[in-house]
Order: sequence, then structure tokens, then C-alpha cells
Amino acid sequence: MEFGYSTEKDQEAAKLLSTIIKKRKNLPSILSKKINGKSVIVIGAGPSLVENLSFIKKNPKFIKIVADAAVKPILDNKIKPDIVVTDLDGDKSSLLKASENAIMVVHAHSDNIEQIKKLTPKFRYVIGSTQVKPEEAVYNFGGFTDGDRCVFLAEEFLANEIILVGMDFGKHIGIYSNTRDEDTETKISKLKVGKKLLQILAKKSRSKLYDLSENPIPGFIHYFH
Repeated sequence: MEFGYSTEKDQEAAKLLSTIIKKRKNLPSILSKKINGKSVIVIGAGPSLVENLSFIKKNPKFIKIVADAAVKPILDNKIKPDIVVTDLDGDKSSLLKASENAIMVVHAHSDNIEQIKKLTPKFRYVIGSTQVKPEEAVYNFGGFTDGDRCVFLAEEFLANEIILVGMDFGKHIGIYSNTRDEDTETKISKLKVGKKLLQILAKKSRSKLYDLSENPIPGFIHYFH
């Protein structure tokens, strides 16, 4: 694979996650109740997040699906996530804080097996995500990075409209990203893949798609506020 991921190890991670969470309550039905027919804000950690925090605060009834790296700044600004999509490489204390009320959609892959063991049992509400074959309580909703996985999740559960905030997919990494300097090139490559997947999704989406970014993803309408 382009990023050197092992399908076998990804599957191993999905199976591990399944063994930890499969006895939890049926969260897909709860996700459906939260998202179906609702207005959803998908929040990423891109450079435009800071300037759009006021928009999120002005729309408290919108369902907030937050990507891993955006959890800390969202909590710091007294905004509560409804759903968090994470591969567990974000700020650990912020993830634990968010998990007190939010549904945690934990993505299993070959690089986060140890974090799955450490963090997942501490989450109150958790559902699994994978990009390989699904396991019990672990689903493949689509997507490649935490940000675009949020959008695929909202689409899967039939959101009425999906509004992207801090989802810039450009050459500049936001200050809240978990990316180290030496990993910037890889991060930008991953974002390109994520953007391409959202362009494909936009062509068949059942939801109305909006983007607060100055350079909206093709297929998403620029949202003025």
C-alpha cells in the first residue's frame, strides 16, 4: 500500500478492538437517532478552525462530529462534541474528557494497537471503525483520515446536511494537528487521499453538503455565515 500499512495487522487491530467492545450496548442505533435527518457540523483541525469557532457556538443544536486532533481546541472553547472519530493519537486527556458524554468512534489500525488496549476500555460509549473487513461492533463506514471518516459517518446515518469546519485539506497543517515536522509530507499526502474520497462521496451523497473553507471541496457548496 502507498503508506506502507499492513492489511493483516489492520485486521488484527480490528479483531482486538472487537473483543474489547463487542459486549457494549447497540450504539449504531444511537448514532442513527443522533444523526438521521439532522444538521451536522464536521469539525477538523485545519487552519480555518479558529476563525469558525463562533459559527459552531452559534449553532448549539447542530450535531457536532469532531475529528481526533480538533477535540482539544473544541473542549478548550467550551464546546461539547456529540461524536468523536479518533485513531487515538490525539491529546489523551482531551479524548478521555470528551468520552464522558460523546460517542467515541475508535478507528483500529496496525499502528494503534497499544492505544486501543490502554484507552478504549476507559471510554463510556464506544463503537469500532476499520478500513478492512468489519468485525463484531467494528464497522467500515468509509474514509481514510479522521476528518473524512467523520463525513462518511454522517452520510452513513443519513444526516440532512453536513457542514465542514476546519476541513481545509491544503498544504498547510493546522496548529492543532498532531503532526510532527518530519511527518508533514506524509500528512499532506493522506489529506489528498481524504479529499479525493470526499469528492467521490459528494457525487452520490444523499445529504446536502457545505464547506466553510475558503476553498471548498468540489461537490460541497461554500457556506456563508
